This record gives sequence, structure tokens and C-alpha cells, in this order.
Amino acid sequence: MTADQPGELDRDAASALWRDYVASLPSPPLDEPAVERFGDSAALADELIGLVLAGTKRATAGLVADFAANGEPLPRIGGHWVACDGAGVPRCVLRSTELRLGPLDSVDVAFAWDEGEGDRSRAGWLDGHERYFRRTQAARGQEWTDDLEVVFERFRVVWPPEVADRD
Repeated sequence: MTADQPGELDRDAASALWRDYVASLPSPPLDEPAVERFGDSAALADELIGLVLAGTKRATAGLVADFAANGEPLPRIGGHWVACDGAGVPRCVLRSTELRLGPLDSVDVAFAWDEGEGDRSRAGWLDGHERYFRRTQAARGQEWTDDLEVVFERFRVVWPPEVADRD
């Protein structure tokens, strides 16, 4: 792994974190969680998971095309995922609370704020995400177009207790 390449996801540690979360519940979730990280580099993953753990970031966005290219289902409301840092170490369990599909420019001010990145403005969000999606599409040999469908996802941190959102 180079300084910018993310580490392999530690799926054994993610399973252990998930088991701890499930053991705390009165009844277990039916689905196994996805194991993922934010961003496309170790540095970006670390930055974004830091925002999640600090309570600043409670939303994320991804291209529908990326889910399809990776053979992954789209997130679903109530679904869980284990979020890892840039080294692939699981840091928390997230639960999806809101999903919406639409073009990039359909983002609203509230969603940009909830993503917690940059200056948290809609204009800053649009600029940063268009640059990110152009970069990730180019890395796949695909071209960015303004009509690519985006998954807008809000989430809550549900585990571990020391960083979990309070009701």
C-alpha cells in the first residue's frame, strides 16, 4: 500500500464489530452489512471517517454507476454498513436513514451541510463532488456527464456506543 492507496478492508475485524453491535440489540437485523470506506484514497477515507466520528458528517453521495460497476446493490433505508478508515480498519457501524436518487445538481443546502465537508455550502459541495466524480469516472475509463444518477444517502452512527448518535 502506498501512502495514497487505501488498505485492504479488514473483513474479520468488521465482522467482529458487527457481532458486537448485533449482540447489543433486542433482535438482530436480517441483512449482513456492507463493508466499505469513504472516498478513493487512504487520505480521503481517513479525513471523511474523521468527520463521521466527530459527528460532523451524516450524509454521503455516490454514483449509481459505481454501485453497478462494483456489483453492489444500492443502499436501502434501514440497511447497515461498516465504515472503515484508509488502512481498512473498521471504525463504526452506520444505518441508512434516508435515500434519494437524482442528478448531482439536485442536491439541496441541507444535504450539503449534512455531508460535513469543506465549507458545507451547496456551491462547495457541487464543486468538490463534481471534481471527485470526474476523477473516479476517469479512473474507470468512463466520462463524467451531468445526467449521471447520484445516490444521496443520510445515515446515523449506531455503533460503537462512544461515537453512536443519541436519539
